[in-house]
Amino acid sequence: MRRSYFLIFFLLLSAFPVLAQRTILNMSEHDDKPYYFGITFGINYSVYQIQYTQAFANTDTFKRIQPHWQPGFNLGLIGNLKLSNFIDLRFVPSLAFAEKNIEYEYNIPGDSTLNKTIESIYLHLPVQLKFKSDRIKNFRFYGLTGAKFDYDLAANARSHRTDEFLKVSPVDFGYEVGFGFEFFNPSFICSPEIKLSQGLTNQLFSGDKHLPLNNAIQNLYTRMIVFSVHLEG
Repeated sequence: MRRSYFLIFFLLLSAFPVLAQRTILNMSEHDDKPYYFGITFGINYSVYQIQYTQAFANTDTFKRIQPHWQPGFNLGLIGNLKLSNFIDLRFVPSLAFAEKNIEYEYNIPGDSTLNKTIESIYLHLPVQLKFKSDRIKNFRFYGLTGAKFDYDLAANARSHRTDEFLKVSPVDFGYEVGFGFEFFNPSFICSPEIKLSQGLTNQLFSGDKHLPLNNAIQNLYTRMIVFSVHLEG
């Protein structure tokens, strides 16, 4: 019986090199392509980063103003240009449907807490540098960094509604950083990715001083975390 176990163990050890040699390298010619395209979809979580005015600290109008993360989703296209064996230039135009929630409480007795949500539809135009590792059979790791331009198609800066509590500007510039993984399949590449998208432009539209939060907020920046899946060819 012991001899049988040793024989089976020896046969398994002998089979490992043969199995390794039989590993199929999917899309072996892909790295020679000067460019390629793909599609992307994912979910996002966005929030406003608030810098308060001195009036917020000096007056007793509001007890607190608190932003909260809210979910949304992204849909877009990918254009990838090879710069070297380890660096690509990538353009990812997409639409990002996002919501930002602000909870604020007046400094008066009773139920004075309000929850307001600002909906955004961003035309998202990032240009990224993609830094790739060596390919390990059908797997690769990459990091990315870049700049972005966002235009909010649903921005209410020019709205004439009387029930607005805050107005935001449509244009935003910022930066992005993230990382992802490439899994090579026989006919496509599946790339899960996570990135941080940080706005650097003050989104607060201060044209209407009568709005409730305008005198309490000085700067308003958008931060978004995006979990994406890219399908590339």
